[in-house]
Amino acid sequence: MKAIKYISHLAFTSSLILLFGCGQSSSTTQVETEEPVVQTPVEEPPAEPEPVITTASVYAIGDVLLHDSVYNAARVNDGFDFDSSFERVAPILERADVAIANQESMIGGSEIGLSSYPAFNSPFEIGDALQRAGIDLVTTANNHTLDRGVRAIENSINHWNEIGMPYTGSFLSEEDKANIRTLTANEISFSFLAYTYGTNGVIPKQPYHVNYIDLEQMRPEIEKAEQTTDLTVVSLHFGTEYETLPNESQTELTQKLADLGVDIIIGHHPHVLQPPKMLEGVDGNQTFVVYSLGNFLSGQQGDDRNTGGIIGIDVVKTTEDDVSTFELKNPMFYPTFTQKSSEGYYEVVPLKSAKPELFSPVSNHMSQWLPELTIEQ
Repeated sequence: MKAIKYISHLAFTSSLILLFGCGQSSSTTQVETEEPVVQTPVEEPPAEPEPVITTASVYAIGDVLLHDSVYNAARVNDGFDFDSSFERVAPILERADVAIANQESMIGGSEIGLSSYPAFNSPFEIGDALQRAGIDLVTTANNHTLDRGVRAIENSINHWNEIGMPYTGSFLSEEDKANIRTLTANEISFSFLAYTYGTNGVIPKQPYHVNYIDLEQMRPEIEKAEQTTDLTVVSLHFGTEYETLPNESQTELTQKLADLGVDIIIGHHPHVLQPPKMLEGVDGNQTFVVYSLGNFLSGQQGDDRNTGGIIGIDVVKTTEDDVSTFELKNPMFYPTFTQKSSEGYYEVVPLKSAKPELFSPVSNHMSQWLPELTIEQ
């Protein structure tokens, strides 16, 4: 009812206006209206951009040194099958963003004659198997690089190129040597360099055939790597064979490399495990070093020489305001053991399954300088 009354009142008022307004044409009726109230929105301060965090894992394995007992056991028809050797550890390698192997015996191929200690030459097929197992790059600077001369080096490198496997440590030319190998994973870039203490007294035909440990020659290459990528990884063939702790020359050299800004150092040659450690460079930078990863696949005898492993470290990149910082986190070690399988071939298996009694002492040995090291199995 209120609505009806209100409408009638409006109709009556309108009639009066029309009646009297006809005689007063000069008058104008003004209707006052209220200006709408406009509320100015309160501006929120811009949100701080969240830092962008990415992570890449780097794994490495020790010496792949093929004695005749190993490659003879892998013969099939007209070639060799090493896939079975890595079958039980391939899932660990495959989960890495970047995985590195030290191919200690050159893969010069069967055409120049395979050979074992003291002058090694291995089948091409070991390179193929490593790639299928998850390896992304091989290092080839070691005391056996020159065992079979230039032909073995050229054959080896040609095969690495044929299958698309990056290599470093021995080269075909000065131009090849100057091309620092790099890999990128999850927007984090890595440079790779490799050097050896010596080549068993054999003199290279050309200086680019093998990289030697010489700090004055290493320095410009490391500086170039530092300017090229986010992180620098250096593999060193050094130390005393069968010694379970690094010697003074190893610790001095790794500290010098840390001071140059090297981020990760992977050691080989002793054929037994030496523990990892986190170093601090002169500028306060982190350097992760493992002094020796022992043998990964070889025909050497003895539990200590058949015990090796997969070392891993996470690289965490944090980008904020266009500035990136890097941290090395979550070091891990996966101990392995090389044994002869029931079918006769050599296989790399988890240490705990092959030699459970060794798992605890090996774990303690490897974590003695790095308590945060996670031992996996």
